Amino acid sequence: MKDRKQHVIKMAHQLFIEKGFQSTSIQDILDYSGIAKGTFYNYFPSKNDLLIAIFKSVYLEMERERDQLLLGKDPSNIDIFIKQMVLQLQFNRANNLITLFDEVLYSNDPDLKEFIRKGHFRILRWYYQRFIELFGEDKKPYLLDCAIMFNAILQHHLKLNVLAYGKQNQVEPVVKYCVDRIVAMVHDLANADVQLIPPDLLDRWYPDQSSTKNSLFHEFEKTIYELKSKLTLEHKDYEKSLQLLEFIQQEIFQSKEPRKFLLESALQSLKTDITFSKAVLKSLESLISSILDRMKSTSS
Repeated sequence: MKDRKQHVIKMAHQLFIEKGFQSTSIQDILDYSGIAKGTFYNYFPSKNDLLIAIFKSVYLEMERERDQLLLGKDPSNIDIFIKQMVLQLQFNRANNLITLFDEVLYSNDPDLKEFIRKGHFRILRWYYQRFIELFGEDKKPYLLDCAIMFNAILQHHLKLNVLAYGKQNQVEPVVKYCVDRIVAMVHDLANADVQLIPPDLLDRWYPDQSSTKNSLFHEFEKTIYELKSKLTLEHKDYEKSLQLLEFIQQEIFQSKEPRKFLLESALQSLKTDITFSKAVLKSLESLISSILDRMKSTSS
């Protein structure tokens, strides 16, 4: 069932790229993917839900490739961040994500609007967390402001470059230019001790989640990231351990009801890998338990 559902997601994504989201009907998707209407609605309550599934699938793959660039590398190396940004933007282009996003930006569907809103804050949080690694904890009070400015500067320069040159140019020069500007801004704001938006607001921009839950997820992400950073391509169990960590990450973030027994099995397998600190794995186990308890109490 999972493979068939992924097939529908893949086929629909191709149609949305070729015809556009609004111009593609559910019947088009049924004909192109070769499934019955009942099967479609068993997987997706609506075309908007299918689009959300496409976004989730593509972003998960992009984040995996983006995070792999950092494995075994120094997180404070700004050249690695530039490579991550270039990969992310090229991935967006190849999958036509910006066009799809623009098509549904002003959708009246509440679930789609909420997904877009959360996606915006998710990318800001990633910038913010990477900026802490790049510029240090002492710059932390100013880094959410910098993340917001970086996102705005980058997006506008990418769009205006197309208008200026009549085509999509290489993204790397644009990324480097914008990163250089942010480096200067970080030091300028720190020297002037100027802050507009406190980083604590990141945990308040999810009105349907408590700050405790946000904090748990944040610590969970940090711990997963720490474990991934210990892996190197030369490690004999590299693929297996990476897949286990990504499964745990996906199960927590993508499943409405994460399967506890599968998470426990994945954790048990990770414990056999001597690369990982027992203390960090124990911390991950505790965080997962707390997140599952929190989810259970919220749904009851």
